[in-house]
Amino acid sequence: MFHIDVMSRRPVYEQLVDEVERFILRGVLEPDQQIQSVRSLSMELAVNPNTVQKAFSELDRRGIVYAVPGRGCFVKSGAKERIGERMRQGLGNFTEQVYELALAGIDKETVMSCVEDAFARKGESNDTGRGLDEEIS
Repeated sequence: MFHIDVMSRRPVYEQLVDEVERFILRGVLEPDQQIQSVRSLSMELAVNPNTVQKAFSELDRRGIVYAVPGRGCFVKSGAKERIGERMRQGLGNFTEQVYELALAGIDKETVMSCVEDAFARKGESNDTGRGLDEEIS
């Protein structure tokens, strides 16, 4: 199930883009798998169908999904790699954030512990293959 935070300052369509990308990265959505329809998703989330369409259009522009007229949107082959590449390009921001943490007096061990925890979580989600599968069905 998709989740959006209606109280967030981030636009709903950006939150939907992030959710789809997260599902792809975690293997919940696989290449050539159909994504929920615009109508279905807009009703489920109680948002305007144009908002969902805007998210799907952005995913299409990024090369993450493709549309089949009359059938819906599907995950594009290589989507996971495209998302990973875009995230790799954002490592400069991550480096800047770590630098700011260091300036704030956060020690290296604390930062490294957070990084290790994140990789441990990734390993756990790959081992079970569950969790998000239940969320989107």
